[in-house]
Amino acid sequence: MKKILSLALAAALAVTALSGCGKKAEEPQSDNTLVIGGIGPLTGAAATYGNAVKNGATLAVEEINAAGGVNGMMLKLAFEDDEHDAEKSVNAYNTLKDNGMKILMGTVTSVPCVAVADKTKEDNMFQLTPSGSSVECITNDNAFRVCFSDPNQGIASAQYIGANALASKVAVIYNSSDVYSQGIYEKFAQEAAKQNIQIVAAEAFTKDSATDFTVQIQKIKESGAELVFLPIYYQEAALILTQAEKAGLDVVFFGCDGLDGLIDQLGDNAALADGVMLLTPFAADAEDEKTVAFVKAYKDKFGKDTPNQFAADGYDAIYIIKAALEDAGISDASISISDLCDALKTSMTKITVNGVTGQMQWSADGEPTKEPKAMVIENGSYKAK
Repeated sequence: MKKILSLALAAALAVTALSGCGKKAEEPQSDNTLVIGGIGPLTGAAATYGNAVKNGATLAVEEINAAGGVNGMMLKLAFEDDEHDAEKSVNAYNTLKDNGMKILMGTVTSVPCVAVADKTKEDNMFQLTPSGSSVECITNDNAFRVCFSDPNQGIASAQYIGANALASKVAVIYNSSDVYSQGIYEKFAQEAAKQNIQIVAAEAFTKDSATDFTVQIQKIKESGAELVFLPIYYQEAALILTQAEKAGLDVVFFGCDGLDGLIDQLGDNAALADGVMLLTPFAADAEDEKTVAFVKAYKDKFGKDTPNQFAADGYDAIYIIKAALEDAGISDASISISDLCDALKTSMTKITVNGVTGQMQWSADGEPTKEPKAMVIENGSYKAK
């Protein structure tokens, strides 16, 4: 009996060993997966931006992998929450690097992006920010962006207001403690003079005084402004609209990409956003084939929410990386971070990408060239002008 049991045990072990060999043979010999890191606010006050970018990028990665990947490589998106905090963003970068990141798609907001840009420069890691708009985000030669820079948004806004004769007297409410808001305002003011636009009131606030705007609103009422330019984020804009309505301030409100999220922020008072205009390179209701397909795919995957510009920026960012990888002929995910960066920097100045945020090309300074689009909010949705 002992002999029989021993033979049975030996046979079982042999089968197990052979079975293990069989499984081993079915596994890929090498993992040719390129890890793209993402950093942005998934929680906190700016979470609308970070989650939109993550969703758009996730959708793009899944589409690319389903179509066979890039030059034989699969893509993997690893995304970390930074809560729109510079220190947490640096920590997130270090975590992603430890987990095999070779390219950074981030960060989403400007202040964290500037902090992380110092780290990517030290590592010579290729960085493409979808929505970090301050000038300082891409001062290093390894960094590029998808969105407009703050100066470009300010210039384009003044030009649009002037070209369409929206107003000759304009007031501005801006956050003097925020690089995004300050940067847009400064260029807007310079360009407004060229467009024969008079800035009749320029009212500043800071992070510590971003709840009560009654003084600024009263000064604007007295200034005779026909339009109020808001180069700020949607949280403060929602408060301003609410307080302006109570004060009886009846003007046109005009902003930039920071106003994405305004409708949701207003909640039951979303009607206050009707008539608000914003300059952005993406309009979800555009009827071109690429936008229609993107919006449908986004809604199918993430529910009824309509993608905003940040989702489109994240989506385009992944396809931009794909185009640069293809141009550079990168097919081995084991390439070093530095060698990959050097190859992609060269390719970025050669490629043209037709994205949902427009047709884009890049100069060596990392800035994109594309056309802005104006939208107006009507009945709780964005409409292209």
